[in-house]
Amino acid sequence: MLIGIMQGRLLPPEPERFQAFPRNDWLKEFALAQKAGLDSIEWIYDVYGEDVNPIATDEGIGNMANQGVRVVSLCADYFMDRPALDPTKLVWLLGRCHLAGITRVVLPFVDASRIESTEKAQNVISMLRETLRESKVEIHLETSLDPAAFAALLDAVPHPLLKVNYDSGNSASLGYSPSEEFAAYGSRIGSIHIKDRVRNGGTVPLGTGDADFTALFREIKRVKYTGDFILQTAREAPGEEVTLAQRNLSWLKRQL
Repeated sequence: MLIGIMQGRLLPPEPERFQAFPRNDWLKEFALAQKAGLDSIEWIYDVYGEDVNPIATDEGIGNMANQGVRVVSLCADYFMDRPALDPTKLVWLLGRCHLAGITRVVLPFVDASRIESTEKAQNVISMLRETLRESKVEIHLETSLDPAAFAALLDAVPHPLLKVNYDSGNSASLGYSPSEEFAAYGSRIGSIHIKDRVRNGGTVPLGTGDADFTALFREIKRVKYTGDFILQTAREAPGEEVTLAQRNLSWLKRQL
């Protein structure tokens, strides 16, 4: 079990962006993560940083390695900006992740890319079946589907490399119950994003929103979850990112 942080959370935000690949300062974040006591960084691949993201080149992947903090996961925010999912692009990204030693890609179907129709769900199922034939990297789905609908989608693709990324903040915002979610697909949860949100609203500091962390950690214990946790928490004052990460890390360890 690793406890990591979403890329960019240890640096001031990119201009006018809450979460984005830190185009100029990504290398600095390794030392900051080590200082904060974190095990890993969840990489971001998005349209904003696509042209300079080191995951795209062998030299860049070399620069990501041996930095003292591991990169074993990637959040494919690119497909939030390009919701018409391109299987060719995803296969390419999975291949680059395999070369970099990244073992899972979080594929978000929320907000602009949410699955909001039966047709979209069938398209996603077909894309996943096709992509997983070639993949050596796990795909972790992050969706806004209710527990029953998400379980049905997973049942349609019973592949061992397809798992769930559980996001505590998104579930709280949507009003979902951790006990119902874990009952529906708890055995397929492979990674967890830790954050807090208010119902139908935005991200807030841990413990101040509507996330039912008592129920969540009870369910984590019940299913004997052994995967990773990624801190994707609310930002606070610029310049205090490492201190905030240390505080959130201590909070998470107490829950565990």
